[in-house]
Amino acid sequence: MEWSLLFVCNSILLGAGLAMDAFSVSLADGLNEPGMKRRKICGIAGVFAFFQAIMPIIGWVCVHTVLQYFQVFERLIPWIALLLLLFIGGKMLAEGVRNKGGVEGSSDITVNTLLIQGIATSIDALSVGFAIAGYGLAMAIVCALLISAVTFLICVCGLLIGKRFGTKCSNKAAILGGVILIVIGAEIFVSGVF
Repeated sequence: MEWSLLFVCNSILLGAGLAMDAFSVSLADGLNEPGMKRRKICGIAGVFAFFQAIMPIIGWVCVHTVLQYFQVFERLIPWIALLLLLFIGGKMLAEGVRNKGGVEGSSDITVNTLLIQGIATSIDALSVGFAIAGYGLAMAIVCALLISAVTFLICVCGLLIGKRFGTKCSNKAAILGGVILIVIGAEIFVSGVF
């Protein structure tokens, strides 16, 4: 493919498609922490955007270097995403049930949790490396940056929506957020395996 408006549009649409899992997790994060500040919103969206950018590049590199190893790993992607999101979602669900009284200061999202969420929601983007394998390195990087920018915007929207509704239903937010993450994990698994 050559540099064109079609390339930009394809990259933006690819970013929107890849960002849907990150949007759902952002929504859950906003529900879980309704008092989240603007700086943290940008930080969380930035982490999701970073992983959505880096994973296609890693996939692209794998296609151009160690393709045979990546094909074996590709079958594990749905399992890894399922396990990571079940772990995080289960933890949020358990915390929500324990704090059933609706304590206003719901648990903050830790750096470790955020990194796991970023990896879990973007691991399927590794396979985008196959889709962009025909691009040169510069085009692959620009595509990844466009995917990242779209993901950032979509995740900010998800966090703001979750934050708004999390304020209204703070006593059930952690439970709802945990259920959302578990459902996302199951959806990634089912669509990746079947």
